[in-house]
Amino acid sequence: MKVINIVGARPNFMKMAPIIEAMNKHPERIEHILVHTGQHYDEKMSVSFFGDLGMPHPDINLEVGSGSHAEQTARIMVAFEKICLKEKPDLVIVVGDVNSTMACTITAKKLGIKVAHVEAGLRSRDMTMPEEINRLCTDVLCDFLFTTDHWADENLMAEGIPKEKIFFVGNVMIDTLLKHREKAREVGLVDKEWRIKPGGFATLTMHRPSNVDDPGVFGGLLKALHEISRELPIVFPIHPRTRKMAEQFGLSHYFSSGDTVEGIWMTEPLGYMEFLHLNMNARLVLTDSGGLQEETTVLGVPCITMRNNTERPITCEVGTNFLVGNNPEKVLECARRILEGNVPEGRVPERWDGRAAERIVQVLLEKR
Repeated sequence: MKVINIVGARPNFMKMAPIIEAMNKHPERIEHILVHTGQHYDEKMSVSFFGDLGMPHPDINLEVGSGSHAEQTARIMVAFEKICLKEKPDLVIVVGDVNSTMACTITAKKLGIKVAHVEAGLRSRDMTMPEEINRLCTDVLCDFLFTTDHWADENLMAEGIPKEKIFFVGNVMIDTLLKHREKAREVGLVDKEWRIKPGGFATLTMHRPSNVDDPGVFGGLLKALHEISRELPIVFPIHPRTRKMAEQFGLSHYFSSGDTVEGIWMTEPLGYMEFLHLNMNARLVLTDSGGLQEETTVLGVPCITMRNNTERPITCEVGTNFLVGNNPEKVLECARRILEGNVPEGRVPERWDGRAAERIVQVLLEKR
Protein backbone atom coordinates (compact mmCIF):
# COMPACT_ATOMS: atom_id res chain seq x y z
CA MET A 1 0.00 0.00 0.00
CA LYS A 2 1.43 3.32 -1.07
CA VAL A 3 0.40 6.22 1.18
CA ILE A 4 0.92 9.97 0.99
CA ASN A 5 0.84 11.65 4.41
CA ILE A 6 -0.03 15.36 4.42
CA VAL A 7 1.12 18.05 6.84
CA GLY A 8 0.51 21.76 6.38
CA ALA A 9 0.87 23.55 9.72
CA ARG A 10 2.48 23.11 13.14
CA PRO A 11 -0.38 21.14 14.79
CA ASN A 12 -0.27 18.64 11.92
CA PHE A 13 3.26 17.58 12.87
CA MET A 14 2.14 16.39 16.32
CA LYS A 15 -0.71 14.42 14.76
CA MET A 16 1.29 12.85 11.95
CA ALA A 17 4.43 11.86 13.91
CA PRO A 18 2.89 8.83 15.68
CA ILE A 19 1.17 7.68 12.47
CA ILE A 20 4.51 7.62 10.63
CA GLU A 21 6.08 5.74 13.55
CA ALA A 22 3.28 3.16 13.49
CA MET A 23 3.60 2.74 9.70
CA ASN A 24 7.34 2.14 10.03
CA LYS A 25 6.54 -1.06 11.91
CA HIS A 26 5.12 -2.53 8.68
CA PRO A 27 7.76 -1.76 6.01
CA GLU A 28 6.82 -4.82 3.98
CA ARG A 29 3.18 -3.68 3.72
CA ILE A 30 3.26 0.13 3.69
CA GLU A 31 5.31 2.54 1.59
CA HIS A 32 4.76 6.13 2.69
CA ILE A 33 5.72 9.61 1.51
CA LEU A 34 5.53 12.76 3.64
CA VAL A 35 4.29 15.87 1.81
CA HIS A 36 4.52 19.28 3.51
CA THR A 37 2.31 21.75 1.68
CA GLY A 38 4.23 24.68 3.17
CA GLN A 39 0.93 26.33 4.19
CA HIS A 40 2.69 27.55 7.36
CA TYR A 41 6.46 27.40 7.33
CA ASP A 42 8.95 28.78 9.77
CA GLU A 43 12.45 27.38 9.36
CA LYS A 44 13.33 27.64 13.06
CA MET A 45 10.07 26.15 14.30
CA SER A 46 9.94 23.41 11.65
CA VAL A 47 13.48 22.25 12.40
CA SER A 48 12.59 22.25 16.10
CA PHE A 49 9.49 20.15 15.50
CA PHE A 50 11.23 17.57 13.31
CA GLY A 51 13.95 17.23 15.94
CA ASP A 52 11.61 17.14 18.94
CA LEU A 53 9.16 14.68 17.42
CA GLY A 54 11.65 12.44 15.64
CA MET A 55 9.84 12.99 12.35
CA PRO A 56 11.55 12.49 9.01
CA HIS A 57 11.99 15.64 6.99
CA PRO A 58 9.35 15.89 4.25
CA ASP A 59 10.03 14.03 1.04
CA ILE A 60 8.25 16.83 -0.82
CA ASN A 61 7.59 20.47 0.17
CA LEU A 62 5.04 22.23 -2.02
CA GLU A 63 6.06 25.64 -0.59
CA VAL A 64 2.66 27.21 -1.24
CA GLY A 65 3.12 29.95 1.37
CA SER A 66 0.47 32.29 2.71
CA GLY A 67 -2.35 34.17 0.98
CA SER A 68 -6.12 34.39 1.15
CA HIS A 69 -7.98 31.17 1.91
CA ALA A 70 -8.98 30.84 -1.75
CA GLU A 71 -5.47 31.53 -3.07
CA GLN A 72 -3.82 29.15 -0.65
CA THR A 73 -6.35 26.35 -1.23
CA ALA A 74 -6.05 26.71 -5.00
CA ARG A 75 -2.24 26.63 -4.95
CA ILE A 76 -2.25 23.51 -2.78
CA MET A 77 -4.70 21.75 -5.11
CA VAL A 78 -2.73 22.56 -8.26
CA ALA A 79 0.58 21.48 -6.74
CA PHE A 80 -0.76 18.37 -5.02
CA GLU A 81 -2.52 17.13 -8.15
CA LYS A 82 0.88 16.87 -9.85
CA ILE A 83 2.24 14.85 -6.93
CA CYS A 84 -0.71 12.45 -7.03
CA LEU A 85 -0.39 11.92 -10.79
CA LYS A 86 3.31 11.20 -10.44
CA GLU A 87 3.25 9.03 -7.29
CA LYS A 88 -0.09 7.23 -7.88
CA PRO A 89 -0.83 6.53 -4.20
CA ASP A 90 -3.43 4.05 -2.97
CA LEU A 91 -4.33 6.32 -0.06
CA VAL A 92 -3.87 9.91 1.14
CA ILE A 93 -3.95 10.62 4.89
CA VAL A 94 -4.93 14.10 6.08
CA VAL A 95 -5.04 15.32 9.68
CA GLY A 96 -6.78 18.15 11.49
CA ASP A 97 -8.66 21.03 9.88
CA VAL A 98 -6.29 23.40 8.08
CA ASN A 99 -6.66 24.45 4.43
CA SER A 100 -4.21 21.73 3.39
CA THR A 101 -6.54 19.11 4.89
CA MET A 102 -9.48 20.10 2.72
CA ALA A 103 -7.49 20.96 -0.41
CA CYS A 104 -5.63 17.64 -0.55
CA THR A 105 -8.83 15.70 0.17
CA ILE A 106 -10.70 17.28 -2.73
CA THR A 107 -7.75 16.82 -5.08
CA ALA A 108 -7.24 13.15 -4.22
CA LYS A 109 -10.94 12.25 -4.42
CA LYS A 110 -11.30 13.85 -7.87
CA LEU A 111 -8.49 11.56 -9.00
CA GLY A 112 -10.24 8.50 -7.55
CA ILE A 113 -7.78 8.10 -4.66
CA LYS A 114 -9.05 7.00 -1.23
CA VAL A 115 -8.61 9.46 1.65
CA ALA A 116 -8.42 8.95 5.42
CA HIS A 117 -9.15 11.82 7.82
CA VAL A 118 -7.53 11.65 11.24
CA GLU A 119 -9.42 13.73 13.85
CA ALA A 120 -12.69 13.49 11.92
CA GLY A 121 -16.08 14.57 13.23
CA LEU A 122 -15.04 17.56 15.36
CA ARG A 123 -17.69 20.29 15.16
CA SER A 124 -17.92 23.77 16.66
CA ARG A 125 -21.15 24.65 14.79
CA ASP A 126 -19.53 28.02 14.08
CA MET A 127 -19.44 28.71 10.35
CA THR A 128 -17.40 31.88 10.86
CA MET A 129 -14.44 29.59 11.59
CA PRO A 130 -12.59 28.57 8.41
CA GLU A 131 -11.62 25.35 10.19
CA GLU A 132 -15.27 24.32 10.52
CA ILE A 133 -15.78 24.62 6.76
CA ASN A 134 -12.63 22.56 6.18
CA ARG A 135 -13.88 19.85 8.57
CA LEU A 136 -17.30 19.58 6.94
CA CYS A 137 -15.94 19.42 3.38
CA THR A 138 -13.26 16.89 4.32
CA ASP A 139 -15.46 14.49 6.26
CA VAL A 140 -18.18 14.18 3.64
CA LEU A 141 -15.61 13.02 1.07
CA CYS A 142 -13.40 10.66 3.07
CA ASP A 143 -13.35 6.86 2.96
CA PHE A 144 -11.91 6.39 6.46
CA LEU A 145 -12.93 8.70 9.31
CA PHE A 146 -10.82 8.25 12.45
CA THR A 147 -12.41 9.83 15.52
CA THR A 148 -11.21 10.90 18.98
CA ASP A 149 -14.42 10.51 21.04
CA HIS A 150 -18.13 9.65 21.08
CA TRP A 151 -19.14 13.24 20.20
CA ALA A 152 -17.29 12.98 16.89
CA ASP A 153 -18.92 9.63 16.08
CA GLU A 154 -22.36 11.06 16.81
CA ASN A 155 -21.70 14.16 14.69
CA LEU A 156 -20.71 12.08 11.66
CA MET A 157 -23.66 9.70 11.93
CA ALA A 158 -26.06 12.66 12.31
CA GLU A 159 -24.64 14.02 9.05
CA GLY A 160 -25.37 10.76 7.24
CA ILE A 161 -21.87 9.28 7.14
CA PRO A 162 -22.16 5.46 6.93
CA LYS A 163 -21.20 3.81 10.21
CA GLU A 164 -18.79 1.44 8.47
CA LYS A 165 -16.57 4.39 7.51
CA ILE A 166 -16.22 5.62 11.11
CA PHE A 167 -13.51 4.27 13.42
CA PHE A 168 -13.16 5.40 17.05
CA VAL A 169 -9.39 5.11 17.60
CA GLY A 170 -8.49 7.77 20.19
CA ASN A 171 -6.34 10.85 19.88
CA VAL A 172 -3.01 10.94 18.03
CA MET A 173 -2.12 14.28 19.64
CA ILE A 174 -2.15 12.43 22.94
CA ASP A 175 0.03 9.65 21.49
CA THR A 176 2.68 12.32 20.93
CA LEU A 177 2.20 13.94 24.33
CA LEU A 178 2.48 10.66 26.25
CA LYS A 179 5.56 9.61 24.31
CA HIS A 180 7.41 12.87 25.06
CA ARG A 181 6.05 13.79 28.50
CA GLU A 182 8.97 12.50 30.55
CA LYS A 183 11.55 14.06 28.24
CA ALA A 184 9.66 17.38 28.38
CA ARG A 185 9.69 17.22 32.17
CA GLU A 186 13.50 17.46 32.08
CA VAL A 187 13.72 20.54 29.83
CA GLY A 188 14.39 22.82 32.80
CA LEU A 189 13.00 25.98 31.22
CA VAL A 190 10.65 26.85 34.08
CA ASP A 191 12.66 26.25 37.22
CA LYS A 192 16.23 26.70 35.93
CA GLU A 193 16.20 29.23 33.09
CA TRP A 194 13.18 31.32 34.06
CA ARG A 195 13.51 30.67 37.81
CA ILE A 196 9.82 30.26 38.52
CA LYS A 197 8.30 27.49 40.61
CA PRO A 198 6.22 24.75 38.97
CA GLY A 199 2.60 25.61 39.66
CA GLY A 200 3.56 29.25 40.25
CA PHE A 201 2.38 30.66 36.91
CA ALA A 202 -0.26 30.41 34.18
CA THR A 203 0.23 29.87 30.45
CA LEU A 204 -1.59 31.99 27.85
CA THR A 205 -2.17 31.50 24.13
CA MET A 206 -4.43 33.86 22.19
CA HIS A 207 -4.63 34.44 18.45
CA ARG A 208 -8.19 34.04 17.14
CA PRO A 209 -9.66 37.00 15.22
CA SER A 210 -12.71 36.96 17.53
CA ASN A 211 -10.38 37.84 20.42
CA VAL A 212 -7.62 39.99 18.93
CA ASP A 213 -9.12 41.82 15.92
CA ASP A 214 -11.47 44.07 17.88
CA PRO A 215 -9.70 46.59 20.16
CA GLY A 216 -12.57 46.56 22.65
CA VAL A 217 -12.64 42.78 23.00
CA PHE A 218 -8.85 42.44 22.99
CA GLY A 219 -8.39 45.26 25.49
CA GLY A 220 -11.08 43.88 27.78
CA LEU A 221 -9.46 40.44 27.83
CA LEU A 222 -6.01 41.89 28.50
CA LYS A 223 -7.40 43.94 31.38
CA ALA A 224 -8.87 40.78 32.93
CA LEU A 225 -5.67 38.83 32.31
CA HIS A 226 -3.62 41.62 33.87
CA GLU A 227 -5.83 41.36 36.98
CA ILE A 228 -5.17 37.60 37.15
CA SER A 229 -1.44 38.19 36.68
CA ARG A 230 -1.33 40.24 39.91
CA GLU A 231 -1.86 36.96 41.76
CA LEU A 232 -0.35 34.53 39.26
CA PRO A 233 2.16 35.64 36.60
CA ILE A 234 1.16 34.65 33.06
CA VAL A 235 3.70 33.34 30.53
CA PHE A 236 2.60 34.30 27.01
CA PRO A 237 4.45 32.77 24.01
CA ILE A 238 2.93 35.37 21.73
CA HIS A 239 1.70 34.69 18.20
CA PRO A 240 3.20 37.19 15.70
CA ARG A 241 -0.25 38.28 14.59
CA THR A 242 -1.36 38.90 18.18
CA ARG A 243 1.73 41.01 18.80
CA LYS A 244 0.98 43.01 15.64
CA MET A 245 -2.64 43.70 16.70
CA ALA A 246 -1.57 44.70 20.23
CA GLU A 247 0.86 47.23 18.79
CA GLN A 248 -1.73 48.50 16.31
CA PHE A 249 -4.35 49.04 19.06
CA GLY A 250 -1.89 50.54 21.57
CA LEU A 251 -2.26 47.63 24.00
CA SER A 252 1.40 46.63 24.34
CA HIS A 253 1.61 48.29 27.77
CA TYR A 254 -0.19 45.25 29.22
CA PHE A 255 2.86 43.07 28.52
CA SER A 256 6.18 42.70 30.30
CA SER A 257 9.28 41.20 28.67
CA GLY A 258 12.20 41.70 31.06
CA ASP A 259 14.36 39.08 32.75
CA THR A 260 11.87 38.52 35.56
CA VAL A 261 8.63 36.61 34.98
CA GLU A 262 5.92 39.01 36.11
CA GLY A 263 2.57 40.30 34.90
CA ILE A 264 1.71 39.08 31.40
CA TRP A 265 5.23 38.05 30.39
CA MET A 266 5.89 37.71 26.66
CA THR A 267 8.21 35.13 25.09
CA GLU A 268 8.87 34.14 21.51
CA PRO A 269 6.93 31.09 20.22
CA LEU A 270 8.27 27.86 21.72
CA GLY A 271 9.14 24.47 20.25
CA TYR A 272 6.97 21.46 21.02
CA MET A 273 9.04 20.11 23.89
CA GLU A 274 9.45 23.54 25.53
CA PHE A 275 5.74 24.29 25.23
CA LEU A 276 4.77 20.91 26.68
CA HIS A 277 7.21 21.52 29.55
CA LEU A 278 5.60 24.92 30.14
CA ASN A 279 2.03 23.62 30.24
CA MET A 280 2.70 20.57 32.38
CA ASN A 281 4.17 22.89 35.04
CA ALA A 282 1.45 25.56 34.85
CA ARG A 283 -1.16 26.16 37.56
CA LEU A 284 -3.68 26.88 34.84
CA VAL A 285 -3.81 27.53 31.09
CA LEU A 286 -5.80 30.27 29.33
CA THR A 287 -6.31 29.76 25.61
CA ASP A 288 -8.44 30.16 22.50
CA SER A 289 -6.68 27.21 20.84
CA GLY A 290 -8.11 23.79 20.04
CA GLY A 291 -5.51 21.14 20.76
CA LEU A 292 -4.44 22.74 24.03
CA GLN A 293 -7.87 21.90 25.47
CA GLU A 294 -7.05 18.23 24.90
CA GLU A 295 -3.47 18.35 26.15
CA THR A 296 -4.38 20.07 29.41
CA THR A 297 -7.09 17.48 30.04
CA VAL A 298 -4.49 14.69 29.86
CA LEU A 299 -1.98 16.70 31.91
CA GLY A 300 -4.64 17.37 34.57
CA VAL A 301 -4.12 21.14 34.31
CA PRO A 302 -7.23 23.39 34.47
CA CYS A 303 -7.87 25.16 31.16
CA ILE A 304 -9.95 28.30 30.57
CA THR A 305 -11.04 28.43 26.93
CA MET A 306 -11.83 31.98 25.84
CA ARG A 307 -14.25 31.02 23.07
CA ASN A 308 -18.02 30.79 22.75
CA ASN A 309 -17.88 27.26 21.34
CA THR A 310 -15.57 24.29 21.18
CA GLU A 311 -15.17 21.42 18.74
CA ARG A 312 -13.78 19.37 21.65
CA PRO A 313 -16.70 19.14 24.14
CA ILE A 314 -15.29 15.92 25.61
CA THR A 315 -12.70 18.09 27.39
CA CYS A 316 -15.53 19.92 29.18
CA GLU A 317 -17.62 16.79 29.74
CA VAL A 318 -14.95 14.71 31.47
CA GLY A 319 -11.73 16.76 31.35
CA THR A 320 -10.32 19.93 32.88
CA ASN A 321 -11.60 22.45 30.33
CA PHE A 322 -13.92 25.38 31.14
CA LEU A 323 -15.58 27.11 28.19
CA VAL A 324 -16.23 30.72 29.23
CA GLY A 325 -16.34 32.83 26.06
CA ASN A 326 -14.46 36.13 25.77
CA ASN A 327 -16.37 38.05 28.42
CA PRO A 328 -13.67 39.46 30.73
CA GLU A 329 -15.80 39.06 33.87
CA LYS A 330 -16.42 35.37 33.16
CA VAL A 331 -12.71 34.79 32.51
CA LEU A 332 -11.87 36.44 35.85
CA GLU A 333 -14.58 34.54 37.71
CA CYS A 334 -13.42 31.18 36.37
CA ALA A 335 -9.75 31.92 37.10
CA ARG A 336 -10.60 32.83 40.70
CA ARG A 337 -12.57 29.61 41.19
CA ILE A 338 -9.61 27.58 39.89
CA LEU A 339 -7.11 29.42 42.10
CA GLU A 340 -9.37 28.80 45.11
CA GLY A 341 -9.44 25.08 44.24
CA ASN A 342 -13.19 25.22 43.72
CA VAL A 343 -13.37 23.08 40.56
CA PRO A 344 -13.86 19.33 40.00
CA GLU A 345 -10.94 17.15 38.93
CA GLY A 346 -11.11 15.90 35.38
CA ARG A 347 -10.32 12.49 33.95
CA VAL A 348 -8.77 11.27 30.72
CA PRO A 349 -11.24 10.37 27.94
CA GLU A 350 -11.59 6.81 26.70
CA ARG A 351 -8.82 5.55 24.38
CA TRP A 352 -6.59 8.58 24.93
CA ASP A 353 -3.95 6.05 25.87
CA GLY A 354 -1.09 6.59 23.41
CA ARG A 355 -2.18 3.87 20.96
CA ALA A 356 -4.43 5.76 18.53
CA ALA A 357 -1.89 5.63 15.67
CA GLU A 358 -1.46 1.88 16.08
CA ARG A 359 -5.24 1.45 15.77
CA ILE A 360 -5.33 3.65 12.66
CA VAL A 361 -2.65 1.65 10.88
CA GLN A 362 -4.30 -1.64 11.87
CA VAL A 363 -7.63 -0.50 10.39
CA LEU A 364 -5.93 0.55 7.15
CA LEU A 365 -4.14 -2.79 6.83
CA GLU A 366 -7.37 -4.72 7.46
CA LYS A 367 -9.88 -2.61 5.51
CA ARG A 368 -8.03 -1.23 2.50
